[in-house]
Amino acid sequence: MYKTRKSDQMKDTFASSAAERGLQARSDLMLPEHRSFTRPRRFSTEQNDRITDAEMVMDEGIAVSSTPFRDDVDLPAVAPRDLWPLLHEQEPGKDQHILEGSQAAEDFRTTDVSRAFDLLRTRLRQTVKQHGWVNIGVASPTAGCGNTFIAANLAASLARVPSSRTVLMDFNMRTPGLAKALDMDASQTDNLRDFLAGDVAISDYILRVSDTLAVGLVATAQPDASEILQDPATAASLTEMRASLRPEIVLYDLPPLLSHDDAAAFLPQLDGVLLVSDGTQTMAKHIAECERILDGQVPLLGVILNRARASSIERF
Repeated sequence: MYKTRKSDQMKDTFASSAAERGLQARSDLMLPEHRSFTRPRRFSTEQNDRITDAEMVMDEGIAVSSTPFRDDVDLPAVAPRDLWPLLHEQEPGKDQHILEGSQAAEDFRTTDVSRAFDLLRTRLRQTVKQHGWVNIGVASPTAGCGNTFIAANLAASLARVPSSRTVLMDFNMRTPGLAKALDMDASQTDNLRDFLAGDVAISDYILRVSDTLAVGLVATAQPDASEILQDPATAASLTEMRASLRPEIVLYDLPPLLSHDDAAAFLPQLDGVLLVSDGTQTMAKHIAECERILDGQVPLLGVILNRARASSIERF
């Protein structure tokens, strides 16, 4: 179990001497400002790839030389600090059935739908462990298929596995819906756009819902979502997030594949995709076109049938 630690109670050792202040490191490491993890990865300095007069936070037991940085010397690889216990916490509201904390959630756990998500969770965990995958996208051919519902419930099921860590990201930037589905306040954090650009620290954006689940929410729609997702800074920020939070799986709630190029632009960052099909509107040609888009880009892990007719569901 992880216990939340307040920044003013941290007992980490920071360099203080003038010689140690000469330590410089790569700018893609998390650095504290005034002993809290709020300093962004990017810096508005002339030497953007160096950090002067700064103090690096490391994992316990890792020693770092105070030798000044030199252009002709490669820095040793350093494991970033585990930031999971330092994330800000927010409890989901009582008007949702997905995450624990409400009567609706307790009632939902006894349904066939919840058991179906648990089965999907177990199969997905086996697959990602077999291949060493982390980044899984949840997409649909068209809008309204329910992929936010699928992504949120799958994340909740994954989070019930003890000693696991799951991060759920709302990447449907044009029409974000994860905050509403979880009954959470997305305005309580900095925005996704600045986080992906590297201008906001991980601990100022990602919210921890429980010991095993963290979420990245979107409060304001982003009409230039495709350009954001193709920015190299996005890949760098997500790589840093995974290294600092150490999740078993990161689920991305993606926009429809056939509506815009947002999801297609993000495919190179994914290890696999779950495709959500709506039994009331998705056609065979939609699935075929999605398969064509995914072909050669990322594995299609399966097609999830949502809103299926009760008569078509086989019971065991």
